[in-house]
Amino acid sequence: MKEYKYYVYILTSERNGVFYVGVTNNLTRCIYEHKAELVPGFTKKYDVKMLVYYEDFEDISEAIRREKIIKKWKRKFKVDAIERANPQWKDLYFDLI
Repeated sequence: MKEYKYYVYILTSERNGVFYVGVTNNLTRCIYEHKAELVPGFTKKYDVKMLVYYEDFEDISEAIRREKIIKKWKRKFKVDAIERANPQWKDLYFDLI
């Protein structure tokens, strides 16, 4: 049986900028699509392309549950999570490719 990975991620427009929280089964492809503006809507409109945080899961239902939790977090909780995992707010996409 094939094992899958699922990811919950946070994109931002810049340090402390606009946030977007999403879930995917292919993080590299998904972030590329955001960067190339292939995804219409919020991320394209607000230039949200920088991957600053992600978590991985083996179960899609766990990933979706976590995404919903993170989306409900106050902004400060999101900033704190990013700064614990990625204090320089580095674009993590370039570590993936």
